[in-house]
Amino acid sequence: MVNEARYGVKRPSIADICAGGFSTPWDAPMIPPFPFRFRNAEILTLYWRTDPDAMAFLLPPPLEPIGDIACVHIYRMNDTDWIGPYCEANVMFGARLPGKAEGGYSPYLVLSTDIGVAHGRELHGQPKKFGQPSVDFRGDLIVGRVERNGIDVITGTLPYKQKPAAPGDLKPYFDFATNLNLKAIDHIDGRPAIRQLTSRRLAEVTIHEVWRGPGTVELRANAQLPVVRLPVLEPLEGFYWRADFTLVAGDIIHDYLDGSA
Repeated sequence: MVNEARYGVKRPSIADICAGGFSTPWDAPMIPPFPFRFRNAEILTLYWRTDPDAMAFLLPPPLEPIGDIACVHIYRMNDTDWIGPYCEANVMFGARLPGKAEGGYSPYLVLSTDIGVAHGRELHGQPKKFGQPSVDFRGDLIVGRVERNGIDVITGTLPYKQKPAAPGDLKPYFDFATNLNLKAIDHIDGRPAIRQLTSRRLAEVTIHEVWRGPGTVELRANAQLPVVRLPVLEPLEGFYWRADFTLVAGDIIHDYLDGSA
């Protein structure tokens, strides 16, 4: 019988296919369903002052920029459900949808895992691309790098654990815990299927340690990861922190196709 279990899996029904959390190939799914947990993530967060006009240029309307500060989070994800260990980088700056949401908008993300790239693009609408972020400890220095196409597109540094800080110190410029993204997916015939602004916030966050200090950020040109469009006018402070958190479902805060959100 075709509905009997084979190879340790059961053939999906139409109801299974139509349910949330379904992913292909159905007998070895690519994308994990919500929620899934990240344990002992190490994060290097670096802030810099940038051009407000550049921020506004990169924002899809009707989002509005907040301030003149950008940041990059470079993650060493040591233990993640489904995905396993990998590294990620998220470039953000403050933005708001008046009356609905405020947080950090992500124009660029880079991951070293195909699962994370697919999940971020298909569900959140994050503009994720494949690359090689890393966080390394070199004597008294923490070094974060984001490589794509053989180019170190972002290089950042922070003194190694010189000044302890509190979890509340991590967000001095904007609330990056709320992540705003532009989700764009077409139908197979080329018609627009999804055009949304989405919002998500991490849940069950436990922060184990936080350290702060003066940071440096260097950006290099790459037409496929053009972070130089957020120029470093003044490097500011940075943080090294370690945390556990859960990735949960988010919200649609604006729908370009039906105008109902």
